[in-house]
Amino acid sequence: MTGLRGRRMPTAVLIAAVAALLASLMWVAGAGPGHGRLGPASPRRAAMTADVVSREGPVHSLADAGRAAARFADRWSLRVGEVMQFSNGYYAQLLDSHGKDATEVLVDPGSGTVRLEIGPAMMWNTAYGMMPAGAWPGAVKVGSGQAVRIADQWLRDHRTGLRAAEPEQFPGYYTLHTLHDDHIVGMLSVNATTGDIWYHSWHGRFIKMQERP
Repeated sequence: MTGLRGRRMPTAVLIAAVAALLASLMWVAGAGPGHGRLGPASPRRAAMTADVVSREGPVHSLADAGRAAARFADRWSLRVGEVMQFSNGYYAQLLDSHGKDATEVLVDPGSGTVRLEIGPAMMWNTAYGMMPAGAWPGAVKVGSGQAVRIADQWLRDHRTGLRAAEPEQFPGYYTLHTLHDDHIVGMLSVNATTGDIWYHSWHGRFIKMQERP
């Protein structure tokens, strides 16, 4: 879990996080997705699978990735927002009916497989993630401005020359683009309760993006 700031996580959360990351690394390496149930916190979460399997066939463009993500989002009555292309695959934000950020997914360019993004979307998202809402104790304590300051401090310490853009607020956490000379480089997330950082090290090099409609 690259970038967590040294706080001790509950044992159950740590074990689940390691399991999720191992499963995701197998997928990135081409081993293919398995199947698993999400934590029982709500009927919506109980209906999801940890691998969030939706295979659409090869993805060749942002438009293809957006369509694949949209077909997956339909099952949760969500819609696609921002779509990004990285050297390791595609990323998309899913929005609720009010246009609020709901969760984040990855789209594999070779198979078109769509799944919850590893990291915060799996482990910190209190509405659509694997962990029950009570896994991280306490309500939202970190405001959007504070999230930017926390992210900037972490970047100064670990990614010299980068700064954080404005945060997108998901249930339980924020995700922020990382910038170099005002150009997107990558992204990181800040836990809205603990202030922990999770750097999205799995994307690779940023290529291009499609803004939310």
